[in-house]
Amino acid sequence: MAWVDGKSYNPPFVRILVLSDIHSNLEALDSCLAAAPAHDLVVNLGDTVGYGGNPNEVIAKAQALGRVFVRGNHDKAVSGLMNLEEFNPVAGLATLWTRDQLTPENLQWLRALPQGPIHVDELPGLQFVHGSSLDEDEYMVSARDAIAPLITNPVPITFFGHTHLQGGFVLSGEISEAYRPGYRTVGQPESSDWPLRKDRRYLINPGSVGQPRDGDWRAAFAMFDSDTWIVSFYRVPYNLRVAQEKILAANLPQRLATRLATGR
Repeated sequence: MAWVDGKSYNPPFVRILVLSDIHSNLEALDSCLAAAPAHDLVVNLGDTVGYGGNPNEVIAKAQALGRVFVRGNHDKAVSGLMNLEEFNPVAGLATLWTRDQLTPENLQWLRALPQGPIHVDELPGLQFVHGSSLDEDEYMVSARDAIAPLITNPVPITFFGHTHLQGGFVLSGEISEAYRPGYRTVGQPESSDWPLRKDRRYLINPGSVGQPRDGDWRAAFAMFDSDTWIVSFYRVPYNLRVAQEKILAANLPQRLATRLATGR
């Protein structure tokens, strides 16, 4: 039994696997899927492609996982829906390479991805975005960045990606506070639970599957239990060397391979 706006309901999707920013990293995606507990629904928060060496393979796997998708800025850029003026040269080169690799069908699939916020009828009280509910390309990095989306939008829980920083923000009164999961290692599978309160609003980032930027190289994802209102964050190691070799073999910028090892 779950609760939204003080009313109970029986959600058909209790355990939700939330993925974001896969960035064509097949090895990282496979490790996340292997480590993920049983779930009822998979939500993809965008940037399925970009940076990594397996864009077609990752799209195929993402399509097979579920039906809830949000477009990301790299998805838009690769499919020609936005120009590359806001991308740095490394990201721009990766975008052009990815565009050349994709099948026509996969390019069309990327073009058709919906803009957030996405709402699922069976999950009242939740919404899914890439950047924020106010701007799909906005970076919410600090508690200050989160204040306007939290105050403006009354939805209790918003899942977002884009920053590659696992954790989130909570609104208490008119104050936004940041939350980051705590881990003890840098090379083993780990999880960290964040129990949510019904009288708060939350912005929750599952972290990046394929390109973490919080100093931890391990692939990141999250599980949300709509019955208990507990978010479980996960970090899992993956075959980093193979992912790097694919980037280098594609003659993509070396920086894209080396930064996978540092999580930056």
